[in-house]
Amino acid sequence: MNSVLKIENLCVAVDDKPILKGVNLEVRQGEIHALMGPNGSGKSTLAYALMGHPKYELIEGSITIDGVEISELEPDARARMGLFLAFQYPVTIPGVKVADFLRHAVSNVRNPERKEGEGLIPMKDFRKELRSRMDELGMDHEFARRYLNEGFSGGEKKRMEILQLAMLRPKFAILDETDSGLDSDAVRFVSEAVSRLAGPDMAIIIITHHERLLEFNKPQLTHVMLAGRIVEQGDASLAHELHDKGYVGVRERHPAEAAEEAEPATAVVA
Repeated sequence: MNSVLKIENLCVAVDDKPILKGVNLEVRQGEIHALMGPNGSGKSTLAYALMGHPKYELIEGSITIDGVEISELEPDARARMGLFLAFQYPVTIPGVKVADFLRHAVSNVRNPERKEGEGLIPMKDFRKELRSRMDELGMDHEFARRYLNEGFSGGEKKRMEILQLAMLRPKFAILDETDSGLDSDAVRFVSEAVSRLAGPDMAIIIITHHERLLEFNKPQLTHVMLAGRIVEQGDASLAHELHDKGYVGVRERHPAEAAEEAEPATAVVA
């Protein structure tokens, strides 16, 4: 049976300011969802709240995977439960090689009971798997010898996120504006790579303003956020409409949320 990520009446605050105001969402393994909305609508807040970022305070509601409440779990425990977040702005970790980072990350997810420094995937097996994944993605093996995101271009940082996704194989992958700041070639690489990795064992939630990432990843469901709520849902045609016409029509159909959106304090959270 496919796993289910269920979000019910999720209310989240940042620095005591309410951002999410009752989000409801259900995602099943194997599905592709698009989450769209203007800046300040709460898309990234939802992503970080799902992963357990300490800055994002859960005020009300629940987050469950297969009926198990995860809202009190630390981010590493949520990752072991099958959640993954590809960051909009990946951090740099000088002195830590890509391969070493991935070996520890994969070992932690696959062997959650291991103690620090113990139970790592055997190097021979890890190298074989890593090289296989990099070949699938068309990535040079030298990439794995570089320090994590140090000196990486925007496109290389996003390729690193996709490589993590390929190695970790989560149940639920959240891509937070992975197409942001990329040129056309880099967007095409990310879009095609996500399409190759998608399958019945992985749900993908694509947070985006644009339609480019959805070119090869047609969503079964598109959700539109406004002022901290999901106000509309539809199929891939809704994403196409938003790309072509923007959010004017959404605001006209939901005047109460549009009025809330105008409050300046909400505009700082994507």
